Amino acid sequence: MTSASLPDRLAQYYHQVESIILARQHPVSGLLPASTAITTHGDYTDAWVRDNVYSILAVWGLGLAYRKVDEAQGRTYVLEQSTVKLMRGLLFAMMQQAKKVESFKENQDPLSALHAKYDTATGSTVVGDDEWGHLQIDATAIFLLMLAQMTASGLQIIFNLDEVNFVQNLVYYIGRAYRTPDYGIWERGNKLNHGKPELNASSIGMAKAALEALDGLNLFGVRGGQASVIHVLPDEVARARVILESLLPRESGSKEVDAAVLSIISYPAFAVENPDLVERTRHKVVDKLQGRYGCKRLPPGWPSVVIEDTTRLHYEPSELQQFEHLECEWPLFFAYLYLDALFRHDDQAIRFYRQRLEAIAVGQGDFHLLPELYYVPEEAIAAERETPQPDPTAQRKCAASVGPKPVFARANDR
Repeated sequence: MTSASLPDRLAQYYHQVESIILARQHPVSGLLPASTAITTHGDYTDAWVRDNVYSILAVWGLGLAYRKVDEAQGRTYVLEQSTVKLMRGLLFAMMQQAKKVESFKENQDPLSALHAKYDTATGSTVVGDDEWGHLQIDATAIFLLMLAQMTASGLQIIFNLDEVNFVQNLVYYIGRAYRTPDYGIWERGNKLNHGKPELNASSIGMAKAALEALDGLNLFGVRGGQASVIHVLPDEVARARVILESLLPRESGSKEVDAAVLSIISYPAFAVENPDLVERTRHKVVDKLQGRYGCKRLPPGWPSVVIEDTTRLHYEPSELQQFEHLECEWPLFFAYLYLDALFRHDDQAIRFYRQRLEAIAVGQGDFHLLPELYYVPEEAIAAERETPQPDPTAQRKCAASVGPKPVFARANDR
């Protein structure tokens, strides 16, 4: 922490948020593109639901901080209304698919799921129902979780009863997460990578947190009546808790460990009440997945950047051997672990993850930003296979983008 005064520190944060996030917010839809890149892996200028919610949390959080500072620059209003604009942009995109929500409540068919990404300018769909792993319950759930928290903080996001009714429908949409296989946070489903959905702890945990946050919440705030109160079935929360605790520390039947569970054992979901289970889950992720540059997403066998076939979505199980010891490391998960350490008041872990984040950040103009991932460059593949990380002589390269979707351009050795 610097010695600058609170207003000066907030001004620095505002400059960062304004330059990195708000400058990219679409003026009409309020949505944020995942990246500015179009690569062999796809068009990442689209707006992913999950990524938009996570991105706007920095804006909302800074707005909350500015509430406590008496200044006449109007920054609190700008930050809060930018947050409202994005959340309403996502709401409009989902409401255009209201018929899908009705259908999904009856059949839980992945082809009836809300889409996971939308056109940044219009909020319309960009790929077909069968052209993406759209059924990602955690994405819808984190939108609802943050909608609840932002509303409780005093933001007015929901304007009328039609919108209230749609949010209530979304509650029913995620209510059976405890028994609804989905594609999970990595959009590919089963670890065998054949595109089949399965129950994922990270999705169930996020849904449980959202249901608990919304239960009894008045979406119109202090000015609302009974008609704008959201109702949650207690049995659905209880069943989600039982299934979640039976899955952890695993992510799913096919995934022994997955960095995605960090989002539910601590910030932002805090979905697990059993402290021993939280501790075991965190330790398993750190022991199995943590590296020098971040955490791997999954245990050995997940495709790496350089030798991955970009024309294919899935691999046969026998083919995954070629990726062992070459998995990318994602600095994002050091950020999760850093926040977790802050909430646990673990000074040693706070220092460790802060130092690691500072060490792996990449200078971009006035800022030091985290790359999306670090990967083993082609010329180092043989050496990495022979002497895998965390050998200190091993070298990785970083993806040059800082957006939440991959741009596999090479940058300097770190």
